[in-house]
Amino acid sequence: MTPPVPPHGVLTAAAAVLSVTAAALAWGEWVHWTADRRAARLPVEPLQLAEPSASAPRIAVLVLGFGNPGRHPNLVNRWRARMAVRTARGAERRGGSATIICSGGAVRGTTSEARHLRAAVRRSGWGGPVVLEESSRSTWQNIENTRTALEDFDGIAICSNGLHAEKARVYLARQDEALARRLVRADCYRFGEMTFVKPVFAAVGLRKLRRLRS
Repeated sequence: MTPPVPPHGVLTAAAAVLSVTAAALAWGEWVHWTADRRAARLPVEPLQLAEPSASAPRIAVLVLGFGNPGRHPNLVNRWRARMAVRTARGAERRGGSATIICSGGAVRGTTSEARHLRAAVRRSGWGGPVVLEESSRSTWQNIENTRTALEDFDGIAICSNGLHAEKARVYLARQDEALARRLVRADCYRFGEMTFVKPVFAAVGLRKLRRLRS
């Protein structure tokens, strides 16, 4: 028995949905990729191999928390933790030392975002130093409350999804121009990583950046 063929209108609607979905996913990847290209223009000197007579450059990897009402790190915090770990390992491969600073208070739950990030960082295999900042309730405060700690480092890499990290770098420049000159590129972007959420973060991030710059 031949299976029934869906009506032409159903096939057309399904094709339209698939096309729109594919376009949205491609746009989300493109927005995050372009944010990564802008980050590539940051200073990179602190991540170069140290001279034999010089001490190894110290890199702060600041990872920003995301609202996390549950008892365990959610999908976004695990994503950002992976960024932090590969950025820290990259700094070490280039001859530096790295400390991961997890920033975020208990905004949507009883456990701070910083603690969720630390748990995810450890599960990602990072055994190096981790510092917690657990009072921040906004991106501005993420920067404000870690500035004193950041002063001890030669380079500063900020880890989050592309446009959020870009906003945090703008905030650092507004709060402390001297520290902003120590910014280095973080290893945040991976093609195909978290593709299905990138359009959402792209739309929200672009809107917030436009508001910030206006």
